Amino acid sequence: MSISSRPAAPWAPARRAIAVPSPWLVCRAWYELARYDVLHTLFRAEVRSTPLRAGRSDAAREAAICEAVELACCFYWKPMLCLPRAVCTMRLLRSAGIDAQVVIGYRPAPFFSHAWVEVGGRVVNDSPSYQRQLRVLRTI
Repeated sequence: MSISSRPAAPWAPARRAIAVPSPWLVCRAWYELARYDVLHTLFRAEVRSTPLRAGRSDAAREAAICEAVELACCFYWKPMLCLPRAVCTMRLLRSAGIDAQVVIGYRPAPFFSHAWVEVGGRVVNDSPSYQRQLRVLRTI
């Protein structure tokens, strides 16, 4: 029996299809991270929603953009927290014509906060458990 024809072990995690982003998309995501970093550091710019371009929602495109941002964060020179990551993901999704929103949620005691991106009420760049466990503070 060859290795590739063996059945998966019952305790092994299920494999999910990974959307492979194009190098151009990863570079654009890295640019958005740097742009956010500069604007926030130098000017304390407030996060605003970007205009939505004409287009339609596509699950494969959403996944590719989210993977590109994750990959760009790996190559960024400092750790990226959830808010810059969510803002950059939202900007890229909206520029692709996907109506995305950044949601900032919190838990009062013990205090915890987190930001994620939603498309049509569905979390696209993070775990859906944040949506259930945290109270929404602001939607951008």
